[in-house]
Amino acid sequence: MRVSVIGGSTVTDAQYRQAREVGTLLAERGHDVVCGGLTGVMEAACRGAREAGGHTVGILPGEHTAAANDYVETAIATGLGNARNVLVVMNGAAVVAVDGGTGTLSELGHALDMGRPVAGLGTHRIDGETGEHIEHVETPADAVDYVESAGQ
Repeated sequence: MRVSVIGGSTVTDAQYRQAREVGTLLAERGHDVVCGGLTGVMEAACRGAREAGGHTVGILPGEHTAAANDYVETAIATGLGNARNVLVVMNGAAVVAVDGGTGTLSELGHALDMGRPVAGLGTHRIDGETGEHIEHVETPADAVDYVESAGQ
């Protein structure tokens, strides 16, 4: 399964470790990581996945694949800026969000609109009246367990 990992481009050391562990666990369990391809959570998740032998896809905002972080295996340049956020979410069967700012918030909205299951680690709280929600979890393992059970 492909899992979109979203989150802040600027993170604390603890958030970086969480995202890296998410990437590691996803790869160890045979999943591909899809992300925005840049720094912070995106880099950490890709790093963890690649170090565990997994495949990573970075959907970049700009026109140059060279802008991808060093752990992106397949870089896709879009030239769309933040509009690429919808593509990041669309290309995963489920989403793990770690922290995040307004870009992550937009991705969460797209994920809920698309009916993607979302596990959140210290991210925005969005609980809609129509049942769309983010499953807030405590650990990277909890996040991966949730997306595996809900994303199949």
